[in-house]
Amino acid sequence: MVETITGTDRSAGVTYQELLDEDSREVPAIFRVQNPLPPGPTKVPAERYYSKEFHDLEVEKVWKRVWQMACHEDDIPNVGDYNVYNIARLSFLIVRSAEDEFKAFHNVCLHRGRLLRTKDGIRAREFRCSFHGWTWNLDGSLKEVPCHWDFPTVSEKTHSLPEVKIGRWGGFLFINPDVNAESLEDYLGNLSEQFPNLPFDRRYKAVHVARILRCNWKIAQEAFSEAYHSVVTHPTILETIGDANTQYDVFGNYSRAMSGHATPSPHIEKKWEHLEDGRVYTRLRHALTGHIYESDGDGIVCVTDHKGKVSKFKFDGKDLTWIEGPMTHVDPNMCDWIGGKQLPDTEDIPVDVPVDVPKGKNLRQVLAEPVRESFKNYLGDKIDDVTDAQLLDAIYYTVFPNFHPWGSFNQICYRFRPNGDNPEECIHECMYMVPAPEGEKRPAPAKIHWLGPDDDYCDAPELGMLAKVFNQDVMNMPNVQKGLKTMKNGEIIFGNYGETKPRHFHKILNEWLDKP
Repeated sequence: MVETITGTDRSAGVTYQELLDEDSREVPAIFRVQNPLPPGPTKVPAERYYSKEFHDLEVEKVWKRVWQMACHEDDIPNVGDYNVYNIARLSFLIVRSAEDEFKAFHNVCLHRGRLLRTKDGIRAREFRCSFHGWTWNLDGSLKEVPCHWDFPTVSEKTHSLPEVKIGRWGGFLFINPDVNAESLEDYLGNLSEQFPNLPFDRRYKAVHVARILRCNWKIAQEAFSEAYHSVVTHPTILETIGDANTQYDVFGNYSRAMSGHATPSPHIEKKWEHLEDGRVYTRLRHALTGHIYESDGDGIVCVTDHKGKVSKFKFDGKDLTWIEGPMTHVDPNMCDWIGGKQLPDTEDIPVDVPVDVPKGKNLRQVLAEPVRESFKNYLGDKIDDVTDAQLLDAIYYTVFPNFHPWGSFNQICYRFRPNGDNPEECIHECMYMVPAPEGEKRPAPAKIHWLGPDDDYCDAPELGMLAKVFNQDVMNMPNVQKGLKTMKNGEIIFGNYGETKPRHFHKILNEWLDKP
């Protein structure tokens, strides 16, 4: 593999800024900013990912003190609609208390401690505890206490629901349990500048899928925070993404990655012959080895080497077993893609034929045009000024601690959080935030589609191809969770540049942990 250019600290190949130089439009200034995280600590204690003591510390030092995305305004569109937001052992009630007003409260009755609500609801007029009937108005003020004469010290002043801070950004509602915290605007800094043509408040939630994973929330989050893993975990995308050339930047409480698409990975040393009868999900050539992987049904994958010799393997959704043939070890992630569960009606989709590039243009410019045209219904003629990079590239952000909006015209938005009080399970949420048509009624948001730890992302076909990508990602996670406990030196190590985003996360995490 081509790893580095001699005498430099970056991968071989074109830089992201050089890709922007070839764009057919003028690139917004914010994408020209280069603000790398300075070299610094790269080692992190492994116990951060499994220790109950460290989990408890995160609850006290992070979840009780930082701004965190709770829900979307569209999730509670009418007065009285409410959302129950749970994080670790904490629970909060987010309510639309007036037409354009939102409140957030600790979700607990102040009498004997019962949760006021256990799931989301609509058109509430009050919050009445189902244990003894203590009741609060939508603004949190105490409304009724049965046999109030027996509680002489209880009044609206002393026993209204404790509020937490609430803020709005891009249609999302953020909360902060620390009522003395800085404003959300100050916390996010210049984040809004990163979305110059399609801000998030112009989007609606078309898809919302959540899956419980058997790993710490940081393990899952960090797998989606760098392109470094693509060369091994995602061999199916290497021909179309400049993974090792990703540009990483940090801005206060958030970080950014920009990976160029329609440009090959620097790891590819040889351009293989186009596979004429290739199929996107069931017959592909490996971008690095040139071997051909083909589904033979029922999880059987046939791998053909350069001599035409075939080896067979069985993929059961987790592990790969050799059946026969000269090759005893092949790419498990490729076998996952080919032999794993498939999306409905996708087995025979052919691979794209090579694109003809007219003289005077480049491939990125050609591929951006149909994408640009597809957005005219949403932005009209404004789309003509949008750059190729904004239409094609993976531009993704991590807002500390766990919010991941993707930039420009990519619809992806992630959230990762602990699954209850268990440091070894988490919830991964993927939302598709799609442009709302101009001048039309805003579509209703998608309801959340829950998947259990033993479900497959392909059980949520609304995710499209990303379901297959996620399956490759999560193959690693339970084994990382187990492996961390057996590390002899008890610490992991991040790359200085290619793992900037997780490094930046732990830098900020350390700052919060050090606060009194």
